[in-house]
Amino acid sequence: MAILDIRPECERCGKELPNGAPDARICTFECTFCATCTDGELAGVCPNCGGNLVHRPTRPEQLLKKYPVKAAPQHHSVAHD
Repeated sequence: MAILDIRPECERCGKELPNGAPDARICTFECTFCATCTDGELAGVCPNCGGNLVHRPTRPEQLLKKYPVKAAPQHHSVAHD
């Protein structure tokens, strides 16, 4: 089973985005941005892959011990062919 990578901050501005943050947005590669960056300069498009950015789901509290969220920020670029 693949587990969604819940990253702790916006890759653009560094805003904290803990599990359950209502303004967290992700693309299909799980790049993570805040709503301010997504709705502003990014215009809803991931700068890494060109995919759309959507609301990130919340990991249920009862599953956090078994499937913890990321502790450290992870910034990456998606390689294009």
